[in-house]
Amino acid sequence: MTDVDALDFAIVVYREDDQWEAEMLPVALTSDLRGLVHALRQTPSMGTTIGLVAVGDDFFVALRLFGEETAIFLSDITASWDWPLAQQVLEYLDVPVPEEEELDSVLPAGDLSIFADLGLDEMELGALSGDLDLLPDEVLSSIAARLGFSQPFERAVDAAIG
Repeated sequence: MTDVDALDFAIVVYREDDQWEAEMLPVALTSDLRGLVHALRQTPSMGTTIGLVAVGDDFFVALRLFGEETAIFLSDITASWDWPLAQQVLEYLDVPVPEEEELDSVLPAGDLSIFADLGLDEMELGALSGDLDLLPDEVLSSIAARLGFSQPFERAVDAAIG
């Protein structure tokens, strides 16, 4: 199920010439984890490659590639009831999809320390992902600001959504 009016985007962030760069990825990757990881691996980077995906006003996914390793964070496991990308992330993480009766609150899954070495610790990421007053694109914008790539991120989002 998808909402064509929702704000969906996928952004890749990487280091080039000692500065952060960000580019939009095809919107189709907001529902394809395997394709998303493949696209991130194709990005030339001097170190880490980060993928940030917002799906409507429902959830976000953050990915970080270190060589062959892939760390993934999903902001809300209940998104797996409606969205293919969230289902795929839970499968990748080997986390069972909860029954709808089991949860009535936002619960993240994956690597809460995904950005700890860049200055965003587990507590902050957990608090941001659980803030119901923020939309996923706003949380990702806040993450980008805290990690030091706000301007390239905002330019890529503007390009992605027009």
